[in-house]
Amino acid sequence: MAELKTQENDANVKKFIHEFANSEQKITDSLILLDLMEKVTGFEPKMWGPSIIGFGKYHYKSERSKQEGDWPLVGFSPRKTAISLYIYSGGANQDDLLNKLGKFKMGKGCIYVKKLSDIDPEILKKMVLSTMDFLQKKYGKLG
Repeated sequence: MAELKTQENDANVKKFIHEFANSEQKITDSLILLDLMEKVTGFEPKMWGPSIIGFGKYHYKSERSKQEGDWPLVGFSPRKTAISLYIYSGGANQDDLLNKLGKFKMGKGCIYVKKLSDIDPEILKKMVLSTMDFLQKKYGKLG
C-alpha cells in the first residue's frame, strides 16, 4: 500500500503562513485562525504535507479500501483564491451550522472563504467542536 503524501511534519507554521499566503489579508486571517483553532481544539498547530495547517489528529481506517492513516482533526490552508477550512464532517447539526456560517463556497471536503470577516467566528468555533465530537465518536481517542 502506498504511503500517504500528506503527513504531519515539523515545518514552521508561521513561516509557512508568511511565505505561502499571497496577501496581507490572508496572512492576518491565517494568524487569527491559528489562534482560534488552537484555543478551541487545545492542540498546537502542525504542518501536514506542504500546505495544510492541522490541529490534533485521529487514526482512520477506510470502510471501502485497505487505506488507513493519521489525519488532522481540523485545519486550514491559505490557498491562492480562498482559505480552505477543513472543519466539516457531516456530523449532527453541521448543516444547520453551515446555514448560519456566512459567505462561503463548499468543496468536497472543505469550506472555502475569501476572508475571515465573511463568516461568523462563533459558528466557526461550533463547527470545529462538532467535527471533533463526530471524529471522537467515530474513531475513538483523538491525539
